[in-house]
Amino acid sequence: MKIGPLCALGAAALVLSTLPSHSGPCSQQIEQTQKRVDAKLDSIARAGRTAKQSVAATLGHQPTPRSIASAEAAIGDISPETQQALAGAMDRAREADASGDKTACDRALDDARLAIGN
Repeated sequence: MKIGPLCALGAAALVLSTLPSHSGPCSQQIEQTQKRVDAKLDSIARAGRTAKQSVAATLGHQPTPRSIASAEAAIGDISPETQQALAGAMDRAREADASGDKTACDRALDDARLAIGN
């Protein structure tokens, strides 16, 4: 294989990797709200009861906010309705962001903040 084409391919990959990625109209607000959700779930977890460690927790995977909320709901720290409302609101926000609907995204984020009491 010749070095010239390989270098050109590598240079093209480098240039393409530095291009800005597309983000929706409320990607930053989603990120900020997710941080607030994570902080709220963390504070609930720290103040609440403990539960047995699940088999999934031993597999080396990082927990997701949804799995943490589900665990908190299972031991009664948050209600299943709150967990479902929160997960649904964040899903709707991401879908609206992906489709470019800022108004729907803002409404969904308001619902998520309401679900966690923030």
